[in-house]
Amino acid sequence: MPTQKIRSVVVAGGAGFIGSTFARLLLERGYDHVRVFDKLTYAGNPANIADLEGNPSFDFIQGDICDAAAVDAAVAGFDAIVNFAAETHVDRSIMDPGEFIQTDVYGVFTILEAVRKHNTRRFVHVSTDEVYGEVASGSSTESDPLAPRNPYSASKAGGEMMVRAYVSTYGVPALISRGSNTYGPYQYPEKLIPLAVTNVLEGTPIPIYGDGRQVRDWIHARDHASGIEFLLRHGDHGEAYNIGGGNERENLTIATIILDELDAPSEMIAHVTDRLGHDRRYSLDTSRIRALGWRPEIDFEQGLRETIQWYRDNRAWWEPIKSGDFAGYYKDNYAARERIG
Repeated sequence: MPTQKIRSVVVAGGAGFIGSTFARLLLERGYDHVRVFDKLTYAGNPANIADLEGNPSFDFIQGDICDAAAVDAAVAGFDAIVNFAAETHVDRSIMDPGEFIQTDVYGVFTILEAVRKHNTRRFVHVSTDEVYGEVASGSSTESDPLAPRNPYSASKAGGEMMVRAYVSTYGVPALISRGSNTYGPYQYPEKLIPLAVTNVLEGTPIPIYGDGRQVRDWIHARDHASGIEFLLRHGDHGEAYNIGGGNERENLTIATIILDELDAPSEMIAHVTDRLGHDRRYSLDTSRIRALGWRPEIDFEQGLRETIQWYRDNRAWWEPIKSGDFAGYYKDNYAARERIG
């Protein structure tokens, strides 16, 4: 159960992938009032929170975190706000970086102003392990310098700097989570795992950048949400906390597991020209949050199998997405890439 201090939470970006998982978790754990505030951009899907409608402890407001009046109205009277709202895909940031600066930096400023105005008890800003940049060896700790190498990670680092500035200057009660690559149900199919699974189910090759040996640490959305909820109750203001699953895998390994699970041939892997400035490896040291008592619980292989099955069972969720605006993005991002190997 939540502490007495935090009984009502605004979940900005709560119609997205991790945000909707987090909102569901809060309701399951007995929070008095959970409000999802979401612009409903391409990745914010009302279907992700449809099962929450009718819950007397839940409500939804459509709005943009860059709209000061809308944020002000949404936050007023709530104990806390957790910000998942962001432009998140590296490929899209390379294609159109301006959108990322607007949402991921200015939007964070807007939330901070509302938190300051209403004396909100806690603000958790959800960031990413990508702010550390490429990690050739070892694992990133929270005290490591930020060294983003693409417009997405740079915009997330910029948002973090705004949070830190408001903590130091105004005493805003805020903290930062830095999560690793996340997988699970309801993930928009531009990301590796849902893209690979749905492509195979459609009989389409899986595009793999370069040699596919890039390494990521994977965490299930449920574990990621639980780590953030833990920080909501136990994290220290002004601090950053890494949240990782401890499941480092090469992208090519992930694709191979998916092919095996779907009984598809290895020929469905299509190596294509690599992404510009592609970070080779991310790795998180999660000692800080573990020392407070949090641990991930979901076994990676089992979680991945269940995620693959979810996409098999829920074509009605992802097929409309892939037949809409996504098709234009997919063509723009992959059509010009040369197939290699």
